[in-house]
Amino acid sequence: MKYNSLGHSDIQVSAICLGTMTFGEQNTQQQANQQLDMAMEYGVNFIDTAELYAIPPKAETYGQTEAIIGNWLAKQDNRDDLVIASKIAGPGADWVAHIRDGKTQFNDLHIEQALNASLSRLQTDYLDLYQLHWPERQTNYFGRLGYQASEEEQELTPLRQTLEALEKQVKLGKIRQIGLSNETPWGMMQFLALAKQYDLPVIASVQNPYCLLNRSYEIGCAEISHREGVGLLAYSPLGFGVLTGKYLNGALPKDSRLTKWPDYARYSNPQAVAATQAYVQLAKDNNLDPAQMALAYVNSRSFVAANIIGATTISQLKNNIESINIELDSELLESIENIHSQWPNPAP
Repeated sequence: MKYNSLGHSDIQVSAICLGTMTFGEQNTQQQANQQLDMAMEYGVNFIDTAELYAIPPKAETYGQTEAIIGNWLAKQDNRDDLVIASKIAGPGADWVAHIRDGKTQFNDLHIEQALNASLSRLQTDYLDLYQLHWPERQTNYFGRLGYQASEEEQELTPLRQTLEALEKQVKLGKIRQIGLSNETPWGMMQFLALAKQYDLPVIASVQNPYCLLNRSYEIGCAEISHREGVGLLAYSPLGFGVLTGKYLNGALPKDSRLTKWPDYARYSNPQAVAATQAYVQLAKDNNLDPAQMALAYVNSRSFVAANIIGATTISQLKNNIESINIELDSELLESIENIHSQWPNPAP
């Protein structure tokens, strides 16, 4: 396993992070235990979760992923060797109505409530990384590439107050580092500027989508990662599993995510399918597993602190983790760029 610094902190995270949103929906406690054990055997020390999980979000499974990890964590004797990250859900529509009535604000009250509940479910006294799952404000995330101003925006918590609320929990020893998720360049720079101006906690990371089908992070955020030391925690590195090639030609494998929830079509438009066909063929032409090639590309980016992989089976997990051992040569990387030029960011 390879390890990177989490932002400017002294925390070392494995370059492969175990994503867990399937725990409690597609994976049972026993299956989750097996995944967690295998990941640790491979040297993975980084586990990412959220109060929102399991996915898809619903009241019946709210917090179940954290609870499953907590049950596993309670039986371990190496808590201080692990990096546990979670997130507070932001406001939203019907799909988060069960979380603080869908009206979360990133203020002192809601951050304290959400954090304490996550700590209880995870059966730990502290989180190594606590993240804002998506912005409180209306902006372009979750597949929206272009920004459109909203005239119906609710009264927002000032970002300085959010940082002060997080600082309070840092001082209490409940959080080691803070991070953002589904954030824009403007948001990243605002948090950084306010932290500097008022001597508040500095964001260590941002968890945004990044894969061969969606490299939009490179356009406005990658330079911030480089110059400000904010590591990308790349999620959906396989585009909901699309980049494995298993959905090509209309295939719908039994129990797969897109078979169960066809509305999760972010990476399945015609342009994304065409690009996927090209990437899968490129992998096969180079005697590579398509999933491992796609993951190896993410692993190779200098601004990526960790690649968040997910799996529903042990064999998938093994294959995904072992992508860390694959080095893509310059000729292959050039071929990837050629495909990207033909189908740039087909699934933002």
